[in-house]
Amino acid sequence: MRARGRLITIEGVDGAGKTTLATALAQRLSSRGVDARLMREPGGVQASERIRELVKDPVLTVGGRAEALLYAAARAQLVEEALLPALEAGEWVLLDRFVDSSLAYQGAGRDLGVEAVRELNDFATGGLTPDRTLLLTVEGAHARARAAGRNEAPDRLEREGDEFFERIRSAYLALAAVEPDRIRVIDASASPEAVLDQALAELSDLL
Repeated sequence: MRARGRLITIEGVDGAGKTTLATALAQRLSSRGVDARLMREPGGVQASERIRELVKDPVLTVGGRAEALLYAAARAQLVEEALLPALEAGEWVLLDRFVDSSLAYQGAGRDLGVEAVRELNDFATGGLTPDRTLLLTVEGAHARARAAGRNEAPDRLEREGDEFFERIRSAYLALAAVEPDRIRVIDASASPEAVLDQALAELSDLL
């Protein structure tokens, strides 16, 4: 019987370099013979991509509770349709955001309560937990400068103020302090090569 795959999630605020790390990590793992698959949240499957368009639309007004429910719905579909089949097939999945994002963004950023959002997402995911989470940390100004450098219009969440993102940053660090074995903190202000090297070091016991 083929061994179950690994779920590796990458977390952090927008502009921390999650997508850059995920892409580089997939290439490096593949060179080591690891079957690694990239996915993102919200999205990854057709229904979840539709929700992504809705929840990020800067024209729409979406309340905090509705936002949390939409993210959880997108996540539930991704888990059922893509994540679980990939893991059961022995693949490694590198996932750009997962439950920790909702705990930080909606639980803390929207003041809905981390435990309330955790309970919602436990139901949505069937209790699926990452084997390892790489948390990219970077100062707010640095992250915003990186995000602005994409030359893309900011989405609905990216238009929030500094206090919103400070609550998110603090929540992420609090989550990491509670689960240090799963959540490994990486300084994302370093060069992409240095960030990749540290990420690989934090995954070495799983390889």
